[in-house]
Amino acid sequence: MRMMKAARLHEIGGKFQIDEVPVPMPGQHDVLIKVASCGIIPNLRNVVTHFPTWYPFLPLPALPAIFGLDAAGTVAAVGEGVGSFKPGDRVYVNPGVGCGECRHCKQGEPTRCESYTFMGYFGFGRDSQSVFRKYPYAGYGEYTVAPAANLVRLPETMRIEHGARLGYLGTAYSAIRKANLRPGQDILILGATGTLGVGAALLSLAFGSGRVIVAGRDPAALKRLVQLDPLRVIPICWSDGPIHEQVRTRIKDGVDVMLDALGAKASVDLSIDAMQAVTRGGRIVQIGGVAGPIPIDPHPFMCAQHHYIGSLWFTPAEGDEMAAMIAAGTVDLGILEPRPYSLEKINEALEDIERHGNGFTNFHIAY
Repeated sequence: MRMMKAARLHEIGGKFQIDEVPVPMPGQHDVLIKVASCGIIPNLRNVVTHFPTWYPFLPLPALPAIFGLDAAGTVAAVGEGVGSFKPGDRVYVNPGVGCGECRHCKQGEPTRCESYTFMGYFGFGRDSQSVFRKYPYAGYGEYTVAPAANLVRLPETMRIEHGARLGYLGTAYSAIRKANLRPGQDILILGATGTLGVGAALLSLAFGSGRVIVAGRDPAALKRLVQLDPLRVIPICWSDGPIHEQVRTRIKDGVDVMLDALGAKASVDLSIDAMQAVTRGGRIVQIGGVAGPIPIDPHPFMCAQHHYIGSLWFTPAEGDEMAAMIAAGTVDLGILEPRPYSLEKINEALEDIERHGNGFTNFHIAY
């Protein structure tokens, strides 16, 4: 039996341990991937320490478990029912898995499935444990197994470590699509200097947004975003006054779209403030999971015809669309600064990303 190294969590709140485990075998419709890079999630330490208390409705896999979201690598072997991939193909593993049988999965919308689960992270439904049992391998192992339908083929021009960033990019991409952002329209990105926000800014420009308002707390990081396109990117630092007032000083009628990329630790007052910068008929999309609740007064919301939309992750098909944009040069990931760690330094990496993480640094495990 072939063995491999994997970082496993043995107890809630504990540190990851490097264990020797068997190399998995792909099922009939699965693919075995030799992992080359895997993203380091800034929120992972909270997930494996506090989620059972904070969010008991978001189940974790039974321990000991291999974690690791956003793996990229090369195909090592395929199941007998797989014809679209072959050994050597460069791929990203979309970790979101549904049951494959409900009407949402059949319609190509697995994120709406009651069993939807992130391999190597946490689940969203009552049947997540069955998904964890079927796919117990993830990105913090030298090999992982995933359904062939979850793979995104990476362009040859794309650096493999950038594949480890597709989860954040895809989350923003799917949200922009749901917002129906059209060329020339204006968008406000709240929390624009974080990992999620930087990707949202890149994609908003690629979608042809007229003006991209980037709101954050770090003036130096905001200046870096402006450098992406000085004519279209407008910085707003929320320490300079109410966000909606700053936006409407620049765009009188308000923005067409607002992406709320604030994380759970951010103040919900920032979201409430920024929502007032949205024009009549505008769309507000929640992708960051800011700690709520967010009060909505139905009457003015109705009269302004606002839309409040929740968006979760992205589909493999949307991943293919992003890969095509990267291959065409529409989205340039060259601004990302690599920060690789060996698998043995996973605990150090998690500490570093909490202290020094920012949207421009690509923290990842490199094999």
